[in-house]
Amino acid sequence: MAKVISLANQKGGVGKTTTAINLGASLAVLEKKVLLIDADPQANSTSGIGFDLRKIDKSIYECLIEDLDPNEVVLKSETKGMDLIPSHIDLVGAEIEMLNMEQRESVLKRVIDKIRDQYDYVLIDCSPSLGLLTLNALTAADSVLIPVQCEYFALEGLGKLLNTIKMIQNRLNPDLEIEGFLLTMYDPRLRLANQVVEEVRQHFENMVFETIIQRNIKLSEAPSYGKPVVLYDANSKGALSYLNMARELLTNNEKVEA
Repeated sequence: MAKVISLANQKGGVGKTTTAINLGASLAVLEKKVLLIDADPQANSTSGIGFDLRKIDKSIYECLIEDLDPNEVVLKSETKGMDLIPSHIDLVGAEIEMLNMEQRESVLKRVIDKIRDQYDYVLIDCSPSLGLLTLNALTAADSVLIPVQCEYFALEGLGKLLNTIKMIQNRLNPDLEIEGFLLTMYDPRLRLANQVVEEVRQHFENMVFETIIQRNIKLSEAPSYGKPVVLYDANSKGALSYLNMARELLTNNEKVEA
């Protein structure tokens, strides 16, 4: 039975999609069976691993709104061991259409329950908001992984996200845990970046991953080629960072299981 991890932060541009793609691919390289669910209407995870959005005729939208079996939607990615449930621009209207549904916060959970026994990990790339789609992702998840960029406004809005997580734990998903905070876009030459690392570690202590994702040109280039960085340039700093991150995630989860 898969562990379901949502990648969430209502602040845009913090490395959520980059992490979803590259953590998923790294787990697959480490021989885990991974399903990536693109739950963001911008569909960057879908295009970022090489799928043409114009050719997507079935997506997570149909699963949520029309109750389509997710097995009919799954696409095999170029990375062996990583599958995708793609997104589509139609997802923009999904939140309105879901408003009158019964148990509307649990629609995505019901979708994932039909398929989760086929995987080791299910990663959900959330949209940069705290709307109904993100609430669905957090209700469906076992844990939430929070990317935090090493920049001035890093902690801004985290309070709101943590309050939302607390509300979901109280009302909808008491088993939801914080997988950890992942520091992204780190430039070791910048004093400010080092201050942010220090501050986040001080605030959240052992909830912060040891692995830090540095700024890396190959990491930025890879999506334009429709590849995770581990396929684009396996020896780049970005690829090695995400492989280390995947190993740390697996080690943490093995400790919990033990």
